[in-house]
Amino acid sequence: MKRILAFLLAGMMVVSLAACSETESQESSQPSQAPSSSQVSEPEESPSSEQPQSSSSSAEETPEADGGESNMLVAYFSYAENADLPDGVDASATASIQTWNDTITGNTGVVANMIAESTGAELFSIQTVEKYPASYDETIDQGQQERNADARPELTALPENLDAYDVIFLGFPNWWGDMPMALYSFLEQVDLSGKTIVPFVTSGGSGFSSTVSTIEGLESGATVQEGLHLRDSSATGAQQQVNEWLSGLGYAG
Repeated sequence: MKRILAFLLAGMMVVSLAACSETESQESSQPSQAPSSSQVSEPEESPSSEQPQSSSSSAEETPEADGGESNMLVAYFSYAENADLPDGVDASATASIQTWNDTITGNTGVVANMIAESTGAELFSIQTVEKYPASYDETIDQGQQERNADARPELTALPENLDAYDVIFLGFPNWWGDMPMALYSFLEQVDLSGKTIVPFVTSGGSGFSSTVSTIEGLESGATVQEGLHLRDSSATGAQQQVNEWLSGLGYAG
């Protein structure tokens, strides 16, 4: 009988010890799961980990959007910008005076602005120290006298940093089958070697005459591309024609 009781007590002790061991095992396993869960979730939910990427992407795209200065220049001579016109001159009083963006210019100046707006090129107005008469007829008469004398009118300024430009649009009116002599002054004072010259001219109908070959002779180190001739009477409405010409040369979309 004593042996039976001993066996029963021993069995009860084994069962009790096993139950305690299982409880301790469960309690020791629970704390190890909680830290693991919090360590994974916190970095994923933090908004600061995404913001620097967005800021960096924006900064990298900015230089591409800014573009930079143009490598094209529109240098042109216009009667109205070189004449001694009275203040408040009526641009509608003569076909040789036009306005562009509320600024007085001439037919060549209008075309120059069209080219600049279509290509993003910079503008340079070729101007003489001595102004021409307010009367257009008197101006072209003076132009003929300068041509006969092979004169070189003094210019007020030349473009700065010409090395920055690869393409030079060169515009002028046709006076007596030639360029105004101010263009000779300009071309003889600048070196356009290695650059591309794209001429454009306004006239009453005589076109370029022999001016393209003259430009090629004065700037033998440059490449002269196909030019554009516009009649004086059609200059102000020539935007589409200008765009088609520029597109054909690859300077506008």
